Amino acid sequence: MYISISSKALRVLLLFSCITVGAFAQSDIVVHDPVAIKEKGVYHLFCTGRGISHFVSTDLKNWEKLDPVFAEKPTWTDSVVPDFKNHIWAPDIIEHNGKYYLYYSVSAFAKNTSAIGLTINTTLDPNSEDYLWEDQGIVVQSIPNRDLWNAIDPNIIFDDNGTPWMSFGSFWNGLKMVKLSKDLKSIAQPEEWKTIAKRERSFDLDDKDPGDAALEAPFIFKKGQYYYLFLSWDLCCRGENSTYKVVVGRSTSATGPFMDADGKALNQGGGKLLIQGNENWYGVGHNSVYTFEGKDYYFSHAYDANDNGTPKLVVKEITWDNGWPIVEPMD
Repeated sequence: MYISISSKALRVLLLFSCITVGAFAQSDIVVHDPVAIKEKGVYHLFCTGRGISHFVSTDLKNWEKLDPVFAEKPTWTDSVVPDFKNHIWAPDIIEHNGKYYLYYSVSAFAKNTSAIGLTINTTLDPNSEDYLWEDQGIVVQSIPNRDLWNAIDPNIIFDDNGTPWMSFGSFWNGLKMVKLSKDLKSIAQPEEWKTIAKRERSFDLDDKDPGDAALEAPFIFKKGQYYYLFLSWDLCCRGENSTYKVVVGRSTSATGPFMDADGKALNQGGGKLLIQGNENWYGVGHNSVYTFEGKDYYFSHAYDANDNGTPKLVVKEITWDNGWPIVEPMD
């Protein structure tokens, strides 16, 4: 999620959290920051929205919107963002030891008054008698004038030793990674932090200013010997002025350093372009990547130039060339 937004863009952003429950074709799915997982033949998609939006599909094309994860805001959120409205950003979903861990972002616009929370369930099927999200509270928090990073856009990866790491971030001084405790509920002690991606920020800006180094939404995907770090450059959430695009780098280590195809480190401004907008789509980004049924898939949103810049779901199959991911350009 971009942390500076106009009132017009905010109306667009809120639109997708107000759609009535029902079935939709893929081209009609209005989402922002989608992540996905498969359970018992059903694809579950979670994204930004009131209480975290939840969609299901059996074919990745036709989707049904279910009730949100949180009918009411988590009780702790007002302590981070006063009078929080339950509009939760940029989740990430993983399965671990038979449970589903759903991380999510709570933030104030244009501020790094932010926190990443966690809720856990034993099933994703709302019709199951075992369906119950149990909130765990804050995992990591950023505070203005203390932190030059923003605690939003979480993504979880396990390294080759099975150690869990959380990458996250937006603007400020780049994208961060921190080691998690074994139960995935808190930062491991002693703390271990890394900067995994960064662009040049004007030095004279106040620390509370998001800045002009536009990057966010890390997602790490393991393929063969490499860990691939995907991230979004430039601006989202601005309708026709959105300039989002996705870049990628890779490393043989889950914690980097990640390098682009030219050998430039992502924490030194590097990034290989994967996909960008065009005359039909103002921008495309905040992606996630998965292997389903032996195929690799790219998920993201894009701003539909033929529908007032409304953010729509993008799902594309990934092919590979010389160890680098390729997705077809936007139509």
